[in-house]
Parts: sequence; structure tokens; C-alpha cells
Amino acid sequence: MTDTSPLATPRLLLATDLDGTFLAGSAEHRQHLYRLVDRHPEIQLVFVTGRGLEAVMPLLSDPTLPRPDYVICDVGATVVDGRSLQPVHPLQGEIDARWPGELAVADLIDDFAGLVRQDVPQERRCSYFCDPETLAGIRTDIEAAAGTLGCSVLYSADRYLDILPPDTDKGRTLVALAAHLGIPHERVLVAGDTLNDLSMFTAGFQGVVVGDSEKALASATRSLANVLHARDAGCGGILQAIRHFKLLPEEELRLATPASRNFGPSELVMVYHRLPYEEYLEDGELKRRQPRSPNGIIPSLLGFFAGGRKGSWVAWSIDDPKRGPFETHTTVDPERYPHLTAARVPLTKGEVDAFYKRFSKEAFWPMLHTFWERARFREADWKTFLKVNRKFAEATASESAHGATVWLHDYNLWMVPAFLRELRPDLKIAFFHHTYFPSADVFNVVPWRREILGSLLQCDYIGFHIPRQVENFVDVVRGAMPFETISREGCAPRFLTYGCAVGLDRMTTAIRVGDRQVALGAHPVGTDMQRIRGMLARGEVRDRIEHIRMEFHGQKLVLSIERLDYTKGTLEKLLAFERLLEQRPELRGSVTLLMVCVPAAAEMTIYRQLQTQIEQAVGRINGRHARLNWTPVRFFARGLPFDQVVAHYAAADVMWITPLRDGLNLVSKEFIAAHGIEGSAGVLVLSEFAGAAAELKGAVLTNPHDTADLMIGLEQALAMPVEEAEARQRQLFDIVERYDVERWGRDFLQAVEATGSGLRGHVYELERD
Repeated sequence: MTDTSPLATPRLLLATDLDGTFLAGSAEHRQHLYRLVDRHPEIQLVFVTGRGLEAVMPLLSDPTLPRPDYVICDVGATVVDGRSLQPVHPLQGEIDARWPGELAVADLIDDFAGLVRQDVPQERRCSYFCDPETLAGIRTDIEAAAGTLGCSVLYSADRYLDILPPDTDKGRTLVALAAHLGIPHERVLVAGDTLNDLSMFTAGFQGVVVGDSEKALASATRSLANVLHARDAGCGGILQAIRHFKLLPEEELRLATPASRNFGPSELVMVYHRLPYEEYLEDGELKRRQPRSPNGIIPSLLGFFAGGRKGSWVAWSIDDPKRGPFETHTTVDPERYPHLTAARVPLTKGEVDAFYKRFSKEAFWPMLHTFWERARFREADWKTFLKVNRKFAEATASESAHGATVWLHDYNLWMVPAFLRELRPDLKIAFFHHTYFPSADVFNVVPWRREILGSLLQCDYIGFHIPRQVENFVDVVRGAMPFETISREGCAPRFLTYGCAVGLDRMTTAIRVGDRQVALGAHPVGTDMQRIRGMLARGEVRDRIEHIRMEFHGQKLVLSIERLDYTKGTLEKLLAFERLLEQRPELRGSVTLLMVCVPAAAEMTIYRQLQTQIEQAVGRINGRHARLNWTPVRFFARGLPFDQVVAHYAAADVMWITPLRDGLNLVSKEFIAAHGIEGSAGVLVLSEFAGAAAELKGAVLTNPHDTADLMIGLEQALAMPVEEAEARQRQLFDIVERYDVERWGRDFLQAVEATGSGLRGHVYELERD
């Protein structure tokens, strides 16, 4: 962090206008200058702009830009610390003392015919539009009126005017700041491109009028000996001035020059938190095997590398000297994917615990699922998160061919786009958010929300499960910075509109922030139909299905399978089942709830209390209602192999899935798939707060926050006529079969490939600078 105290004397104070100057120039020149500022703490950066502070904030969220040490905005009327955004005193106090107040100025000036108040964020200034002809006729009267309040009038482009505190402009405030910091004028370089910047050049500093500037500025500064008229535009002109005035040694300029890029071999780079194989130790030797998890996403993603496509799969692995030398690259499956390489990102066990098991699960996971009050934000963990994300970005940059497509997965890698765009502006970056994405009022509790949002907006394409999550993301952007909606589309008939809690009628499909256009889409993950078909064809699975049916013969089997997590609504489901047995005693002995609750890792202590509460509820229900030949709740606090899970799907009459909030929920789709393949009709009772509720038309939707509604949904499923159950099953199976995991991956990548790519120039033209 740059030392911004008055006692620190930097070797260079760079005070620069934004649009057309610091945000302009070639990609190479911008990267060179930004790298120079980042690498040298002795360089202090000042943004000097006509915008209000609120309008500058989006730039402060842009991870590709250096953070300024100070911001002078409102044409010199506001001066703040660039880190804290707090006023710089006594400078700001002196300006405030000269300002009569916005309302006093507006009451006086708004009455002039032909003036239109600008609707932009601003403080200690009032800005107006006026056509040149009208302005010429009222100019003297405006100046006289402003004079009665002791205010100054600043004109620009013959159609804009600002009413400002007296003796206030960019140059005067910069002079005061330099004096406050004890920086001599010869160590200050000012840069601009419009006549609005003239006061900085006439204040006695060394300056550069960058290439492609307004002719009026070039003409007004032509006679100033301390001003360079640069050939290169934007950042290139600033670099030229640093050399011309010898403000930094040439060696330091060369060191900051971006290194020539060594492109990798991969046309498609998959960046996932898991390797495409499992690692395990056997007799002290690290070995690999096919994943045993039922996660159908990994086989689907691997399918894109069939047929000889060159690619890399970037994921973390534990770097432990006890395991021997760390291999950064391994093969995945030389026969099926001969040109696919696994690029392993070395992380220590401590980094994994902080990055994934603690921080991600204790800070981001509860917030994402709207349990913001459970979130625990620690600055030290955030720094580890940044460190790990940078490692992922560096590995990805090294693997990617020129113009390659990079597909990032989920919130653990939120900051990778920021680091990656800086390293490789040529890449097409896509991001899929596997978890729920909340609305702005929830997401904004995150201390680093602006950094995260700025990183995600470096992507070319961002995908979510359902339209509601897309719009939640857009809502967060809307609350953080100005943006433009480029395109929208209707959600029906693919998704429910008003039929569930997460339904929506229209969805944003592209936005523009500055000049970066980001495409958005809804892509619910599908299930692995091929794998489920294969499981159901196995003899041991057929035997297990028959065994389960015989065991629960004469009863309705209600199945619940989920991880131990407060988001899954497990305890709420148990309490509803308990009340149902109390109010409907005739159901005792005729219905069994079989619950499989996969425990969390031992390190995740946040789930221990919930596990105790669930176990107590199960014990209480069974203690009150069990009979000699019937136990109301069969509870298994362990994971089951996938073949056993599929057998239970096929044998169950009802699947009861009640998350309080869920990004999607694949279990619901797997249940429907198993019954569809079997030709049977299971009834799906699904929380309307699961993402899948917007997609799975035919499910019995229930509100897990309402015990009575949970009971009603289950009762409906238990009493449902066969004809209705079969009709619902056909409708659901058509959806699940058509939109399987293979189609999900294919549709997503096609949407990504249809977008543009690469670094676009930074132009945040919200108002004149």
C-alpha cells in the first residue's frame, strides 16, 4: 500500500484526467503505465476529474486499474483519500467554507430560462446544460447571480457551465494538495486531453497534453514551456512525458514494461476447484483414479476435450513434501483425451483450509444462500483468498493459447477474472456460477463486494442456473455503478414466470459497463442420464431396488437425500413430518421417511450444532411414534455410494426436497430420471426456493419456511391419484431428459463462443471529464 501521509515525499506525483487520458491509449501502453504505478510505491497517483465521487467509484472497483492515492473530483470542489474516500483536511474544509450550499445555488440559478440541471452525482457544485446561443445571451446575468453568492462560474465547450465555490478548479485544488503533501512542483506531472484540464497546466506543474487531445487544449498550452504535446494517446502520452521530463530512471521504466507473453498450447482451459481425477495415498505413494463422486459435471466437461482438442484443466492440489516432488502437470486419460493436461495449482494444507473449508464456507456460502447473519468475514482469510485466486490466474494464463476460451467455475474463483484479464487481455473469459446468487441487499454485506463485482465484470460471459439469479446479479451491478442494459428476453416457456418464489418473466441477457459488454445467460445444470441408465441396468442395483421395495412393502416410502447444511431445510422437514404424524395419526405405520444426510468434513465446525439438533429431532419423533414393526424416520448420517442412491430413487414413492435456498438441486432431477428410465411414477415435492423449481414443471412445490405448507405438500404427494402422478412424471421426465448435463455444457459453451472477447479500452463516459 502506498504511503499517503504528508511526511512521505514521493519521487513522482502523477495527477491525471480520466476519460481520454488515464483510461485511454493502446492496451500495451495502459498495461505498462498501470504496472509502473503498481510496482513503485514512490509514485503517488491522483485522479483529477469533473465527475462526482459517486461516479468515480466504478473505477475504484475496476481491478485492472491502479487504486489512486487521492481523488480530486467535482472540478476541484472535492478532494478525498483514494483508499478510505474520506475528505482530505484541511483542504476540504477550506473549500466547504467557501460554498453557500447546493440548495441556495439551485434556487438562484434554476430560474434562468434555457438552463437544464445535469442529473449526475455531484457535491459542492451545480452543473447545467445550455445551448450556445442561449448561453451567450444570459452569461452576464448568470455571472452576476453567482457573484451574489460569492461563487465562480466555469464554462466548457460553450454548452456546459458549473457553479463552483470561489477560486476552485482542478489546478488550484491540485496546488493545495501538493503543498499539503510537501511535494515540489517539479515532481508533479499533470496529464489531460480537454480544455477542462487547462487549469492544471497553468498552475506551474510539468504537464503532458496527450495525443488525440482537443485542439482547444493544444492551442491554449502551446506557449507553455513546461508542457509536452505527446504523440501517443492516453497512457502512451503519459509514459512519453515521464521519459521526456526524466521523472524516473529509464531502467525503472524498462522493468515495468510488460513481459512478452508466452502463450500456452490450450484452446480451451477449464478452471475448476476439483481435478478431473481423484488423488489418494497408497503406501506413501500418490496415485490417481476415476472420480467416485456422482458429480456428472466433470464427465460432461471432459467431453469437450475428446476428438483431439488441445486443452488444460486447472485445479488445486496439496503441495506436501511428504508426498514427494510436486508435479505441476499430469495427463488425465491419454487414450480418451490425448491432448488434455491437468495443470495442478500447488496449495498448502493451510491455504486449502482457509481458502475453501473455512473462508468460502463461513463467509461466502451463508451470504450466497441469504443467511447473511451467519457470515464471518476476516481480512486475513480474504488475503489468502486473493493469493490463491492469483495462483489460479497465473496457471491459467500460462496454459492458454492466444485468444483461448477460459471457463471458470463458481464463487471460489471470483477474483480470477481480475488477475487473468490483467495478465492476458486477449482471452475470452467465461464464468459459471454454480451456487445461488442473492439480491443486492444481501450481497452488499460483503466487505469486498466492489472488488468481487469488478472482477466478474472482466468476464465476457457469465452464466447462472435460472433467470432470477441473473437478475439478482444485475441488481447488484445496478446498485454499484452506472450500466446500460443491452438486451433482454422473455423467460417463458423454458422457465416458470409467476408460478414459484424464484420465477421471473423477463431476463437481462447483456449489459455494458463503461465500454465493456458482458453477456449473461441462464443455464440450469442437467443430470447425467447415461450414468443413471448404466446404474439401473446393473444386476446388483436391480436386486437392491427389489430389496428396498420388499422392506417397505405396504408403506409409502418418502426419500430425502442431502448434505448436512442449514440451507437444506432438513430440520424444518423433520418438524413438519413430526406435526403431520401428530395431526394425522392414521398415517402412522403407513409412511416412512428415509433420510440420508451426508455429514460435513470434520474441519467444518459450523455444522455441529445443526447435526445435534437434527439427531435430537429424529430421536424425539421415533421415541414418540415408533411401533414394534415400524420406525417413522430412518436416518443415515453418512453418504451412500451412487449405485445405492439410484436404487433408492427408483424404489421411493415420494422425493421430499426442501432447501430454504438452493442454487439448483440436482437430486430432484436424478430422482425424476430414475423413475422415467424405470417407467414408474415417483412424486417430487420440491421447495419453491430451489433453482430447479423454476424449471421442473410438474413438481409439487412447497414453501419450506412454512411448516403448514410443508405438510400440505407431502400430504398431496401421499394421496395423489396414480393418473396424476404419471402425468406429472411424464412432464418432468421430458424436461430432465432433454436438458441433460451434456446439453447444459454444450449450450453454455456455444453461448460463450458467440460473444466477443479481449480487452477493450477503458471509457467510462458518464459525463464530461
